[in-house]
Amino acid sequence: MEIDAHRSRLLELADAHQVSLSRLSQMLGKNPSYLQQFVRKGSPRKLEEGDRGMLARFFGVDEYELGKVQDNSYTKSKQSGSAPWIDIPRLAVGASAGPGAEPDGELVFDSIRFSWRWLRAMGLQPDRLSTIVVAGDSMEPTLRHGDEILVDRVPRTWRDGIHVVRLGDSLLVKRLDTSRPGTLMLISDNPAYPPVEIAAADVEVIGRVVWKGGRI
Repeated sequence: MEIDAHRSRLLELADAHQVSLSRLSQMLGKNPSYLQQFVRKGSPRKLEEGDRGMLARFFGVDEYELGKVQDNSYTKSKQSGSAPWIDIPRLAVGASAGPGAEPDGELVFDSIRFSWRWLRAMGLQPDRLSTIVVAGDSMEPTLRHGDEILVDRVPRTWRDGIHVVRLGDSLLVKRLDTSRPGTLMLISDNPAYPPVEIAAADVEVIGRVVWKGGRI
C-alpha cells in the first residue's frame, strides 16, 4: 500500500530518534508488530487517541503530524487534567556497590512510572531506560543498599560520572574516571573501598545512572 504523510512522518521520527517501531509499540503497551502493521498494512486505519498522544509527546511534535484531525469547530473540548506517564521496566538484576553481583538475566518483573515531561526535560529516551536495585555499601552515602537507580542505556562516549558496568560476570555501579586513555578507574564513594584501575577493553559500560530512589 502507498504510505500516507502521517505514516511517513512516523517513520521519519522513529529514524531520527534511532528507535524501532517494535520498541515504540512496546512503549505503547502493544504487540511489537502493532506500528509496523499500522505503517505497512494500514491496520489499524488510524492510531488510537491515547497512542497518538503518547507518540507525539515522546517525539516532541504536535499530534496533527501523526494524524490528528483538525477541529474547525468553535467549541473547545475540555483538556484532561491528568498528566501522561510512561512505565519504565524494573529488571530482576542487581548492580553491586560492593564485591560484585552476578546477574541471572535481564528479566522484567515490574515497572516504575515516570512523568513523560520529566523524562523529556532530562533529555532521556524512555525505550532506552531501565531500573535496577543497588546491592552493597561501596557507593554510600550517594547510593545505599536497596536504592533503585534509573539507568540510561543510550550509547555515548564515556565520560565521568556514576555508571553501571559489566566486569566479567559481575555488574557493578561505580563512579568512572576516564582521564587516562585506554584505562578506566572504578571509584567507590565509600572511602573504605580503594579505586580499581582496569583496562578499558575489559569493561562494558551498560549505562549512566541518572536518578535514584529509596527509603528515607
